[in-house]
Amino acid sequence: MAAVIQEVVGTRHGDRFYPDLSGVARSYNFYPTGRARPEEGVVNLALGLGKTIVDGGVTWSYSPAHPKAPPPFGSTRDLLRNTQTRFWAVHMGKPPEHDPVAESEYLRQADLADAEYDGTLAHLASTYDPRSDRLVPGTGPDGPRVVNFAPLLVLGEYPINDLLRHLLRICEEDLGAEVEIEFAVSMPRKRGERVRFAFLQVRPMAVSIEPVEIEAPEWSSPDLVLASERTMGNGTLEGIRDVVYVKPDGFEARHTASIAGEVSRLNDRLLEAGRPFMLIGFGRWGSSDPWLGIPVDWGQICGARIIVEATRPDMDVEASQGSHFFHNITSFQVRYLTVHHEDRPGIDWDWLAAQPVETDLEFTRHVRSERPLILKVDGRNGRGGVWRGPERGS
Repeated sequence: MAAVIQEVVGTRHGDRFYPDLSGVARSYNFYPTGRARPEEGVVNLALGLGKTIVDGGVTWSYSPAHPKAPPPFGSTRDLLRNTQTRFWAVHMGKPPEHDPVAESEYLRQADLADAEYDGTLAHLASTYDPRSDRLVPGTGPDGPRVVNFAPLLVLGEYPINDLLRHLLRICEEDLGAEVEIEFAVSMPRKRGERVRFAFLQVRPMAVSIEPVEIEAPEWSSPDLVLASERTMGNGTLEGIRDVVYVKPDGFEARHTASIAGEVSRLNDRLLEAGRPFMLIGFGRWGSSDPWLGIPVDWGQICGARIIVEATRPDMDVEASQGSHFFHNITSFQVRYLTVHHEDRPGIDWDWLAAQPVETDLEFTRHVRSERPLILKVDGRNGRGGVWRGPERGS
């Protein structure tokens, strides 16, 4: 028997212990926005422990090459609605009754008021000024807080982003591949103290460079099932016929926990039958927040080889980038596509509804196409689509 002891980076605040911020930085970005390019990478930041990031919670995502670029939100009010409001910390109070199954047994969630009381928001947040309808970096004035890390990224109070770019570069050079790094940061509490940056781990990313060409006529093909301008992965996949999807009619965010249970049952059946499938749902797959998506874990969707995140007017959240399942997705070469409800041609829901039904549950449906499906993802520009294959015998 052996014991592994690992130091947790952070600062104690009463019964809570946590780093001011945690992050994951990748040297290749499958979802670039604005002027950002895929090879410039992406960083996800969160207040508190990194569990928020790996659980698919609300984080701040940006390109390290463009740290001051405006976020992909339509308005300041959208930012207020989509900011991180809760964070994870190690519970330092009275130990709970032991539960060998609970993975977060010694962790606790807290809210922004707790972080402000602890003094950890000053370098991480901005304040909403309703008179000018804008965000002011820092927590000096009173008002709603938005965790956008503007004091660090816009004002440059500490060169955290410069350090991240340097680490990504030297790790790529050393490993000879695109990389992902995890880190945590504790900010100084007193004059004269230094920032503590903890470089936790680095691993190579599995980025395929197989060239995939998607010609313009293919986007208007009558065989197109769905099209996406925001994808993860690269390459082609043929032969899948099974599709599990969340029914668009009657969908409500309050049912996402029940939807996760139904998806898990269908996944188990198809996995046992050895039939890989395409999975389509609304919001973020794997989100720990059921109001942002469907709270499944990897074991509940592990049979899917194509995963699609669709949006709706009532669930229009930023793409998750598959953060919770990132290593499973790359290891098993799962293709991950995002389709916004205003995209055209988008998803052919009528075709899905017309397919032979294998299982019809309250919130989800499993159909089986008579024709095999063909998926193409061009990782160079983030475009991808799924088409119906040729008829049998043709």
